[in-house]
Amino acid sequence: MSEIGQVETQFHTITTPDNPFVFRSGAKLDHVEIAYETYGELNAEKSNAVLLFHAFSGSQHAAGFNPSVPDNPFWTGECKPGWWDLFIGPGKAFDTDKYFIICANYLGGCYGSTGPASIDPETGKRYGSTFPNLMVGDVVRSQAALLDALGIEQLLAVVGPSTGGLACVTFATLYPDRVRVVIPIATGVKTTVLNRIILLEQILAIENDPSFQGGEYYDSAPPETGLALARMISHKTFVHLNAIERRASKDVVHPEDRFSWYQAHDHVESYMLHQGKKFTNRFDANTYLRICEMWSRYDPVEEVDALNSVDLFARSKEAGHQYLVFSIDEDYCFYPEEQAALVDYLKQAEVPHLFLTVHSEKGHDSFLLEPDLYTPHIQAVLQNGTI
Repeated sequence: MSEIGQVETQFHTITTPDNPFVFRSGAKLDHVEIAYETYGELNAEKSNAVLLFHAFSGSQHAAGFNPSVPDNPFWTGECKPGWWDLFIGPGKAFDTDKYFIICANYLGGCYGSTGPASIDPETGKRYGSTFPNLMVGDVVRSQAALLDALGIEQLLAVVGPSTGGLACVTFATLYPDRVRVVIPIATGVKTTVLNRIILLEQILAIENDPSFQGGEYYDSAPPETGLALARMISHKTFVHLNAIERRASKDVVHPEDRFSWYQAHDHVESYMLHQGKKFTNRFDANTYLRICEMWSRYDPVEEVDALNSVDLFARSKEAGHQYLVFSIDEDYCFYPEEQAALVDYLKQAEVPHLFLTVHSEKGHDSFLLEPDLYTPHIQAVLQNGTI
């Protein structure tokens, strides 16, 4: 049970009539709203703030219990508990008695921030396919604008697990003077060929669902089959295969609406189908595609217009950053070699860092489930960052 209690999502419009949000692609939106939550209290000096970037299908709701987000059809029961409750709260890794934690829904998301399912004020209809292509830097710049509104000039730390780690590294190198400690967890420094292939499979699964209609499905049936298949493709990289075997129910459910000839015949197949099906209730297919593309195209050097990786991380050296990099030995989503590549760049740029490998049978999901493996190190680096 979370000690945070009940919380509410807050909203801030980061644009004005004279100051639209300009995407990396050059596209512009005149109205951009960011959904966010905060935990703990901001001190008088505004020096104890931690910005948390959520993972691929996460939300702004990192801790506590949030019963609803206004006018949001994707806020199911699965969304109501905080996704990082084990890490946020009094005495935990991100101690709310000491720190002020901010977590915002990605720009392009479907949990309150402006995204494809949002209403375009100019047309009165949902953006759908007209919502701009997204890059990690767009997400980062939108959240920097939120920090401006909160009056926070410099963060104690920026942290991000999984795809949130891509944003974490990009924030630190795009705004080096705005942060002291950088904590990327189970993430990478450049999208691998393997991940680009897996992401392409997910994109094709959604695009080839007849209900997708090029992204214009909001007035009809959503592309549930394509989105469920995309989630199944990704889910096997998040959860260790042995854990899938353990979690799977022994009772096989035959989803007659999914097959015309084949029938699921064991508990693993049934489990995977269940995971895909329930995901379609809590996520938007257009948002899923935007994040897939954002991840697939990610290159931190290009995101911040650096010359090369040494030039990129020289910014962190000059700003005096301390990096705490976590790797998970049984991670099949962001393989340990990807964190090793990040650390190699840090070494080349002579950036102070601590590189730790978590030994876990839970795979990529370890960062959600095993706080004891991370908490002492996070607490130590945050404490040192306050000196």
